Amino acid sequence: MKEKYGFLLSLKSLEYEIRELTIYSKEYVDCFELLKDRLDYLSQFILREENIQQWNLWGSHQEVREHSGRLRETSAEALCDMEKYQSLCTCKNELDISHYIESLANTVKQEIQHFLIDHQSKILFIGSGAFPTSALTIAKETSAEVMCLDIDIEALNLAEKVADVSNLGSIVKFSDQDIKELPFVKEATHIIIASLVKNKREVLDSLIGLINSNTKVILRYGNGLKSIFNYPMEEKLSADWVQTEIHQRKNIYDTLILEKSKSLVKTENEGVRRKEGMVR
Repeated sequence: MKEKYGFLLSLKSLEYEIRELTIYSKEYVDCFELLKDRLDYLSQFILREENIQQWNLWGSHQEVREHSGRLRETSAEALCDMEKYQSLCTCKNELDISHYIESLANTVKQEIQHFLIDHQSKILFIGSGAFPTSALTIAKETSAEVMCLDIDIEALNLAEKVADVSNLGSIVKFSDQDIKELPFVKEATHIIIASLVKNKREVLDSLIGLINSNTKVILRYGNGLKSIFNYPMEEKLSADWVQTEIHQRKNIYDTLILEKSKSLVKTENEGVRRKEGMVR
């Protein structure tokens, strides 16, 4: 049983350190370096085999679930603040945007190939944040048109400036519109939902009636130990979605590829034909 409390202490300690450093960073910007170190440590923590084993043993216990949830909320807030800081530094030429994107390009390149994204693709990125590294990398590598969607106006404004600084402003656009009111949804060939989007099921319910039959929805999430740094996707989806799971052992999030089921597409097409017949 002592292993449980050792693991619980690790979660509590990480949550405390990240929460305090987030507060310190708002008072003294140099503390962002310390915060970055703790977030980097957290990203390594969720991939270590010994921690995964501890989660498998104790992850269902109420105390562990409670404190892992607190850690997730704290780390999500810290990461949002970190991205805003990185954006400000980039706009002031204090951060090498090209070097930063290049350091993450290999991982995103694999996703680009796997999801068949090219210059003709139209990408909608939901929950893009203030420093939309994935969106910028996709645009840089493929010249695809990318629309970034977020509810945080400050984050969108900063992200737009970063896109301009990286000479991608002509193909990467930004919006805070509701999904149901955004015309780009119906044009999108790929829709990426960020791992820090909390209401994943609600977003999917909004998308199902709007997207095309061949649109791929790429859902990033983290279950199990990965849920302390990502919002999970534990709910079962309806049969309207065809699901393909991609478990990435060395990545801090997992991916679910969703497409409309053939039966739903058939039903929708029949509805359109009936409607057209009534109009005629």
